[in-house]
Amino acid sequence: MAEPSDTPFETMSGIPMEGVYRPDDAERPSTYPDTRGPYASMSRSKVWTMRMFAGFGTAIDTNARFKDLLANGGDGLSTAFDLPTLMGRDSDDELSLGEVGRCGVAVDTLADMTDLFSGIDLGATTTSMTINSPAASVFAMFIAAAEQAGTSRASLGGTLQNDILKEYQAQKEFVFPPRPSMRLVRDTMRFCAAEMPRWHAISVSGYHIREAGSTAAQELAFTLANGFAYVELGLAAGLAIDEFAPRLSFFFNAHVDFFEEIAKYRAARRIWARWMKDRYGAQLERSMTLRFHTQTAGVSLTAQQPEVNIVRTAIEALAGVLGGTQSLHTNSMDETLALPTEKSARIALRTQQVIANESRVTNVADPLGGSWYVEALTDEMEAQAEAIFARIAEFGGGSLLDGVIEGIEAGWFQGEIADSAYELERKLNDRRHVIVGVNAFTEGNDEPQPETLYIDHEIEVMQRKRLAAVKADRDDAAVVATLERLRRDAADPEVNLMPPLIEASRAHATLGEMMATMGEEFGLWNETARI
Repeated sequence: MAEPSDTPFETMSGIPMEGVYRPDDAERPSTYPDTRGPYASMSRSKVWTMRMFAGFGTAIDTNARFKDLLANGGDGLSTAFDLPTLMGRDSDDELSLGEVGRCGVAVDTLADMTDLFSGIDLGATTTSMTINSPAASVFAMFIAAAEQAGTSRASLGGTLQNDILKEYQAQKEFVFPPRPSMRLVRDTMRFCAAEMPRWHAISVSGYHIREAGSTAAQELAFTLANGFAYVELGLAAGLAIDEFAPRLSFFFNAHVDFFEEIAKYRAARRIWARWMKDRYGAQLERSMTLRFHTQTAGVSLTAQQPEVNIVRTAIEALAGVLGGTQSLHTNSMDETLALPTEKSARIALRTQQVIANESRVTNVADPLGGSWYVEALTDEMEAQAEAIFARIAEFGGGSLLDGVIEGIEAGWFQGEIADSAYELERKLNDRRHVIVGVNAFTEGNDEPQPETLYIDHEIEVMQRKRLAAVKADRDDAAVVATLERLRRDAADPEVNLMPPLIEASRAHATLGEMMATMGEEFGLWNETARI
């Protein structure tokens, strides 16, 4: 039957469209376990947040890109940091040479964070920051910059990725060992629960797991297992499940296998709701509701015939929308060649806007619900994920938290992903999987490549000069005092490190100084290679 609606929606030809279609006894959207979506009307009443990922060069460069995206209809900011920042290093570190500002924006001190969001009302827009090992330190700078600009921490809305577990499993941008790293995640969870009601302390990320070569089912299972590990971390820290669970969010990949991706998202909601209620005792509906951001698959883009990437991205974005995403980033066609140009980033945003405004797929919630194929795929995704959860629980003696950490330390996750990546490569090499322009339909591969964004070495020179100037102007005694407090507090596992990190940020301690100070207590992590 069709669900009634007070608002008239119709096809282009004028056929009325109801908000959701289902048999009388079938699940509705926003009804436990949320297979069909977390909200009753889904995109019919509010389309997803068009949160475009951006960051390059200096903070001033990225600030201009942020403002361009907002002016062109983007309604949320997503910050990409350069590799030194992601690794907790300053721009003047010898290991940063040649990488400053290349794959994202360089942020060394509070001065950079202030420039990054200059002229942007942080109380009126939501901000996502893709940062993990140094997440607590960068978050501290963000809070200090916002408060310096007159926005209270309680008014700030957004998401800190802060998912350190997937770093060990897939992305490899770790600094400290797993257990002290989880302490930092715990501290941000406690801090946000107490002082930042609009902020999501963790975005549990499957995106990078998929980019590293996992299957869709592995992405689903590893991501949710990590989410359950963070739940157990919060419970062990003394937080009530309904106190912090509503502020956990997720970040999934949208790959090019259209129906498989939709089934993955539907299964994710169902699994999360059931586990949160049955295993962890959540009472609030918001604690059982899985909310997620989606990014189209960077690994699916090709350097050959890059314009074809626009098509791939549109298909992947549509899968995310039909799967019920709350937020979406669409990759630009030239991202296999360089950071996106302003034009290609605008085309990527326009792709979302065409889906939202022209396709009419937003008029009906879960329009593929009830499809025998999609329902069967959803059930299969759930079954495969449950089998993986059982294996992880074995590692941890029943605990998902202990099981995930044991699996990381044993190299199990890394090995599973590597095996899947190898199998996919075999399929590509013998053309069981076709990639247009790579192993088939290669006519046109010799055409000139489009112009790309070039990050001049002068950016690195400028950033180093900027950092030197900040160091010359700051109060060195205050820096030493705040870093000493941070070192002392890091030695006590019961102390929350967010307050001393904010204090150090205000004194213009650098990211590298804060990370090195904590490293004196935590040590550094070297992964054991899997043979």
